[in-house]
Amino acid sequence: MSFDLISVLPQLLPSAVAWVEAQSRRASETGHPLNATGLALAKRVGVQHPELIRTQLVDALPLPDELALRQAALATGLLGPGMVGLSLGYSIFIVRGHVSPRLLSHECRHVYQYETAGSIAAFLPVYLQQIATVGYQSAPFERDARAHEFDAG
Repeated sequence: MSFDLISVLPQLLPSAVAWVEAQSRRASETGHPLNATGLALAKRVGVQHPELIRTQLVDALPLPDELALRQAALATGLLGPGMVGLSLGYSIFIVRGHVSPRLLSHECRHVYQYETAGSIAAFLPVYLQQIATVGYQSAPFERDARAHEFDAG
C-alpha cells in the first residue's frame, strides 16, 4: 500500500514546519559545533555559515509525536529505521555509530539547501513536494546531496 503524500501535504505542512523548527532549536541548544574537519567539509559543499551548524548524536532519529505526521514520515521513507542522518535547518542529527565524512557532507549539503531557501518554512514545502511527486530517492534535493558526498574533508 502506498502513501499519498500529495493529498495530505497541505494539511500536514504547518505541523511539519513547526516540528522541524522545534527539533532544530533543541539541537542548536544541546548539539555540538563542527570541528575543523567538519567546518572544512561544510564549506566544501557550499554552506555559507558552517559555524552555525550543530550536530546531535542520537540513538535514533527523532520522530514527530503527532500521529499523522509520524505516519507520513515513516510511510514516505523520510524517517524510519534505515535512516541514520537528518538535517533540520542548521541542526544535524546523526545516529551513533554512523558518523562519517560521507554522511556529514550529505547532511551539510541539506544545510546549504536550507540556507539557499532562506528558512525551514521556505525549504520544507519544496522538499516535501519533491518527495511527494517523485519519491525520496529521485527527489532533486536528495540527488543533489548525494552528488556532494565526500569520503574525506
